[in-house]
Amino acid sequence: MQDPHGISFLPNGPAVILGVVLLLTTGVLCWLAWRRSGYRRVVGWLELLRLGLVGLILVTLCQPEWLETRRPDQQPTLAVLWDRSNSMKTRDVVDGTGGGTEARSRAETLEPLLSPDLWKPANARLNVVFEPFSSELEPPEEGTDLNAGLTQVLANHRNLRGVVVLSDGDWNVGRPPVEAATRFRMRQVPVFAVGVGSRSPLPDLELASMDAPTFGVANKPLRIPFVVRSSLGQDRDVTMTLQIDGEPAITKQIRVPAMGQAQENMVWTPTTTGDHTLTLRVPKDPGEVVAENNEIVAPISVRQEQLRILVIESYPRWEYRYLRNALERDPGVEVTCLLFHPELPEVGGGRTYIDRFPATSELSRYDVVILGDVGVEPKQLTTENTRELRQLVSAQAAGLVFIPGRYGRQASLAASPLGELCPVVLDEARPGGIGSSLEGRFSLTQAGQRSLLTRLAEADEDNAEIWSKLPGFHWYAAVQRAKAGAEVLAVHDREATESGRVPLIVTKTYGTGKVLFMGTDSAWRWREGVEDKYHYRFWGQVARWMAYQRQMAKGESIRLFYSPDRPRVDDVVTLNANVLDAAGGPLNEGSVVVQAIAPSGRTRTIRLQPGEEDAWGLFVGSFVPKEPGEYRLLATCSETGAEVETGLSVQGLNRERQGRLARFDVLEEIAAVTGGRVVPVADVRSLLDYLATLPEPEPTIHRTRIWAHPFWGGFLVLLLGVFWTGRKLAGAV
Repeated sequence: MQDPHGISFLPNGPAVILGVVLLLTTGVLCWLAWRRSGYRRVVGWLELLRLGLVGLILVTLCQPEWLETRRPDQQPTLAVLWDRSNSMKTRDVVDGTGGGTEARSRAETLEPLLSPDLWKPANARLNVVFEPFSSELEPPEEGTDLNAGLTQVLANHRNLRGVVVLSDGDWNVGRPPVEAATRFRMRQVPVFAVGVGSRSPLPDLELASMDAPTFGVANKPLRIPFVVRSSLGQDRDVTMTLQIDGEPAITKQIRVPAMGQAQENMVWTPTTTGDHTLTLRVPKDPGEVVAENNEIVAPISVRQEQLRILVIESYPRWEYRYLRNALERDPGVEVTCLLFHPELPEVGGGRTYIDRFPATSELSRYDVVILGDVGVEPKQLTTENTRELRQLVSAQAAGLVFIPGRYGRQASLAASPLGELCPVVLDEARPGGIGSSLEGRFSLTQAGQRSLLTRLAEADEDNAEIWSKLPGFHWYAAVQRAKAGAEVLAVHDREATESGRVPLIVTKTYGTGKVLFMGTDSAWRWREGVEDKYHYRFWGQVARWMAYQRQMAKGESIRLFYSPDRPRVDDVVTLNANVLDAAGGPLNEGSVVVQAIAPSGRTRTIRLQPGEEDAWGLFVGSFVPKEPGEYRLLATCSETGAEVETGLSVQGLNRERQGRLARFDVLEEIAAVTGGRVVPVADVRSLLDYLATLPEPEPTIHRTRIWAHPFWGGFLVLLLGVFWTGRKLAGAV
């Protein structure tokens, strides 16, 4: 049904007065022109047309519009929008429409509301439609895009009376839902929300994380940190189980505090190489409601290891001797020593010794370099040597350890290319360090208590006790402070500077590699009464931590490593490749390509670009994985023909982690903005009654702007053409 049509004007007072004056003036001029022509009929018609044209132009200036009032020609629509994301599987509804005591999932609770029979009272006046929503991810249930769901409903239905959202309010993808709510408010369409889920944490034990490395070394202990969270009202003693390829391997009992979390780790020593699957599980507690988050699975590759470590020293002090012996006894380490002996005519010699600093092609084969009390001095390091060491760390992911000594020779490194790698600022006034008759000890910082480098025992309490009882030292390097970006793991237990306690164990990332500063040369004293137990363990952990990335995937002349080592979906994965030329030196220019093959079989080609100026042999690129699971990375170099392949385990984002609280605040905000309201599941009947009382929508007014319509402009141009043509013809008569 349509109301009568009408025309309206938007006149302007001064414009109307001016128009009337112009129309009268034009009329007088037209009459005078007709009289001069002797009152010829054709001239009279032309002047009348001129007067009409002026009148039409004046009418156009008053902006005439054709108004048409229309009422909806379709039955009003009520859209029921229901959430089908994975968070709706959370079993945290202990009572509701079913009245039972056993917890039901949010989806099960809302399932009766999806029956068309329930909405029959509304069907009499409204066209009820049901539309699911989740996200545009693959699979869609892995996220909730509430904004997109609301926007899609608004776009699909013209005569929308209202929307009922059945959801827990948990959105984690897309724009904020309040943006869509604002558009609903502008269209005067209310949104009603039926919220489901728990507003407070239900009793639950959750295995929150398991930080397993991507690969391990056969016959070497592998530490697997994990975190267990509890929302139970009492402390719990739980027995964690680590399964290897589905078979129980290790169990560990831990205590999880009430309404808190426990951070522990398990130690597994793999005995065989190959690919394995780790499954960490926390048993279901009789009092917990959500059991779906009690397990985490992660793949791991176990391989044989052969680290190459270069130790550079000026004088065979005790720390050097015991460190060298410990590394030589490690079957996974190949150690090489360069002992300068600057006060003697020849360098140190013997098994595992070299007589000169390695050439560039030889240096690139070392995973870790340990710098003792050496510097840029005659018969020691040259500036070119320090530049090559910096390049080894920054471009080839090698590790560098600084162990200063009483001769203070490392002070000369501050002005060399290695100066920016050192993670601490040394006191130039005391290059020889500080000695004391009082025994100093290490004191772990909070970072040191968490770090695997300083983990000398499995339990935190035992580890702290071991460090407090380790034999101390009588000499330490004069350190003013740690540099920005460095991480301090241990400090002096008594001595301090203006910047705080004296840093003794400090780590830092530089380029693709890692750096460690050891502020005393007395770690060998840790052997007192226990032999190599702690001394060997500490330096073994340091060496493997520094060489971790270099060991990801390596061939004869190409090495591929990436960061982070266990990324999640949508993380930026940085790819680094070290390539050697035919002569064994770093390849400066070339074409290095990585093919990333997703679990679905889709292949993406990433062309790596050469690194920075001093990053010889380094090629860098990145990509963003979109699928969880095992990727295959195949790196090839067209110049050398070298290739290497490795695996990349990508974890799902777990946006829809079960057990999270329902977001009623989101639903309440949407309802408040649109003029709706939030109702519990049990009160849906009252919502139907309320929907039945909603007023009919107001009729809409459609305006056709005559003054701006192209047909109106064409009509005026046509009349002008007729007028000028008539004048020519009249003048020819």
